[in-house]
Amino acid sequence: MSVASLRRAARETVSGLPREFWWLWTSTLINRLGAFVATFMALYLTLDRGYSASYAGLVASLHGLGGVVSSIGGGIMTDRLGRRPTLVIAQTATAFSVALLGFMTDPVAIAGVAFLVGMASNASRPAVQAMMADIVRPEDRVRAFSLNYWAINLGFAVSSMAAGFIAQYSYLAGFLGEAALTLVCAIVVFLKLPESRPQRTAEEKVTEPQVGIGTVLRDGRFMGVVGLSFLISLIFQQGYVGLPVAMGTDGFSSADFGLAIAVNGILIVAVQIPVTRYIQHRDPRRLLVVSALLAGYGFGLTAFAGSVAVYALTICVWTLAEIVNAPTQTGLVVRLSPTHGRGRYQGVYTMSWSVAALVAPLMSGYVIDHFGAEWLWGTCAVLGTVTALGYWGLMRSLPTEGTAEAASAGAVASPVEVEVAVPVPVRADSAV
Repeated sequence: MSVASLRRAARETVSGLPREFWWLWTSTLINRLGAFVATFMALYLTLDRGYSASYAGLVASLHGLGGVVSSIGGGIMTDRLGRRPTLVIAQTATAFSVALLGFMTDPVAIAGVAFLVGMASNASRPAVQAMMADIVRPEDRVRAFSLNYWAINLGFAVSSMAAGFIAQYSYLAGFLGEAALTLVCAIVVFLKLPESRPQRTAEEKVTEPQVGIGTVLRDGRFMGVVGLSFLISLIFQQGYVGLPVAMGTDGFSSADFGLAIAVNGILIVAVQIPVTRYIQHRDPRRLLVVSALLAGYGFGLTAFAGSVAVYALTICVWTLAEIVNAPTQTGLVVRLSPTHGRGRYQGVYTMSWSVAALVAPLMSGYVIDHFGAEWLWGTCAVLGTVTALGYWGLMRSLPTEGTAEAASAGAVASPVEVEVAVPVPVRADSAV
């Protein structure tokens, strides 16, 4: 591709989006630049505090349990209270709980505050996703969510390398740095972003049933997407809970892990947008199957890693899976979510990742302690195969792209919305 073509593609990618989107994008970037707890919690507890891998897994699971609780609560708040208030409350609570976690020394206190951090940090995800869908035109959502995903991983790549070196001198500085940047996010949202929640018209209140959590849970097709999301996220979570513990056990430092895992963010920053432009009109069933296999066997190859370079190569494999899976899988969520139930649908979808964040640390800690890391990576390969089969079966029963079919709420999606592809990082009526 020529330089002129690259410039033209870049202009097409960033032009025409509303100013509110760019403030939300900026908030996302700042938030990810401060990411520390989720990435370095396992190393902090095992290397700095001297706890076992099982205890580190327990704390990480409590962090995930907090996310499970707040996924539903955050989705309901997003629809009832509004996107902007939910974001401000969640981000402010996250800032103070992360700072508090840095000062905890008692193991019970560490576990309790980790639960609060997980609950506060995850509550903002349904609101972020819903606000983006609100403020961006349907025909622009593919590139808008791709840009947001790009910001997430740019921030993650920078923070992984910086925080890895910071952790060698002071883990407390990492906690306080994340708290400060998260508070800046809350300020940006409060000052620059208006409320975007769509208001139901009188006719819509009569013709469209209200969307409650029960509505979402009874939507079998959507819950199939949620179940497969859990399996694939259970695999991806091992990059942040199983991998650092395994590398630490093999004698690698926090800086080594930071350099290796930064490859994930760097690769996504480099190729995610052009790959998204390439795959958005491809057969989603094949894309999801391929991504599941790449994820499972990418982690499976970790069993053969013995140096930082080889670890980085295996990370490249499962990162490609993430790049393909993120916009394709979450495109199904938009495709199956009614407009006035976005918060709740996004909340239940986010919950699949939160449950994986709960289960993955327990799984990795137990397997590593009792059987060794090689068994963990073999399990990932098996899960990848099962997920691929699940995607193949689910996608056979879904309507083809371009068919206007909504979720069980009865709303009808437009053909443009059906084609929307949305990435994973982070995510309207009185019925619960």
